[in-house]
Amino acid sequence: MLETRAYLSLRENAMRLRLSFFCLLLLLAFIPASAQTDTTADRINAVENSLNPVVRLAGEPETARMADRMAFHRVPGVSVAVIDNGQIAWTQTWGVRDAASGAPVTTDTVFQVASISKAVSASGIMTLVDSGAIALDTDVNEYLRSWKVPATPQTEAAPVTMARLLSHTAGTTVHGFAGYDTSAALPTLIEILNGEAPANSPEVIVATVPGRQFQYSGGGYEIAQLVAEEVTGEPFTAYMQAHVLDTIGMTHSQYRTPKGDDIALAHLLDGTPLASGWHVYPEDAAASLWTTASDLALWALEIRSAYHGESAMLSQEAARAMLTRHGSSQGLGPALQEVIGDLAFYHGGANLGYRAYVVLLRESGDGVAILTNGEGGAALWEEILSAVATVYDWPGWFEVRNQRVIAEIDLEPYAGTYHGLVDIT
Repeated sequence: MLETRAYLSLRENAMRLRLSFFCLLLLLAFIPASAQTDTTADRINAVENSLNPVVRLAGEPETARMADRMAFHRVPGVSVAVIDNGQIAWTQTWGVRDAASGAPVTTDTVFQVASISKAVSASGIMTLVDSGAIALDTDVNEYLRSWKVPATPQTEAAPVTMARLLSHTAGTTVHGFAGYDTSAALPTLIEILNGEAPANSPEVIVATVPGRQFQYSGGGYEIAQLVAEEVTGEPFTAYMQAHVLDTIGMTHSQYRTPKGDDIALAHLLDGTPLASGWHVYPEDAAASLWTTASDLALWALEIRSAYHGESAMLSQEAARAMLTRHGSSQGLGPALQEVIGDLAFYHGGANLGYRAYVVLLRESGDGVAILTNGEGGAALWEEILSAVATVYDWPGWFEVRNQRVIAEIDLEPYAGTYHGLVDIT
């Protein structure tokens, strides 16, 4: 009898569970879809209100609003494109493209993305590898006619190759470039490589044995640019426009000269606009790309598609070479990092008055492109990235940071004006 009662009790409970589940389904059927799951607007709002400051005082909120953090970092404008599961989920902008005029940033506003130019340029050079015009492991002096990599004891030990130039392992000098006022005379590529006036950067030489170590070099990318121009017989900017930007559909993007008048102007660390609007970077492969957040997201997605053999621009072999470590955490163009069983490829950018960042996971297709028109943008994009990763539940991207407590000390002796190194491309 006890067994029979237990059986009946279990049966009644099962019937109740089925009825409850059926009622739940009926209830969900009458709830709008927008209420059942987070809408895009919900997620944008969540990101906007959950930035994670890197340093917090004890007792302060753990998260902050976008507007507050933009004001804190003195960044006038931001454009963000979020990539979720291999698709651009949304693009959103905040603030103004010009602090003086107050003109708002739109999704079509173009920003300088500085050294991110290198990663995009590398994909264009890899199309020349696909065509057989360039071999990755050939001494680049075999392609150069108007200028040669200067011979040094280091080049006698090992050659400068395209693979080494693109992975910053060629031993070349000149980390970055300062740019030029819009009214200034611009140097030619040969003058840049030779460090000759009106160039404002030193000569590009090989200072360490090629292939031996990672040494970030914008100068090396200018050698790569010259190789591309020599083998194609056309300006690098024109080649990149036709074979990369237009092919991908980056309709708002262009090297050196921004398209249209929807332009985010450069702003200094104190938030004031740069008098000339922006600096010009004739070092095209290294630093001169103007683009939007959504266009940059399209580029990242194209590299991922190519890796999986689904690109009309780049072969799978070329994309896999780009996303393979070459002696360090550096690929051919993008930097690489393992993230919870996946591989993130990414690059940051820092020109005068601009900071930008793009990252995408190779397998999951999750990532983000963040563009800012202020020199405080590097700290800001890190906070934005953390917020996006939290809202979209991307594990392993950012750990929750412990707050730091600043002791109550007399700060008067430390008052004054401080000058530090400012990152440039």
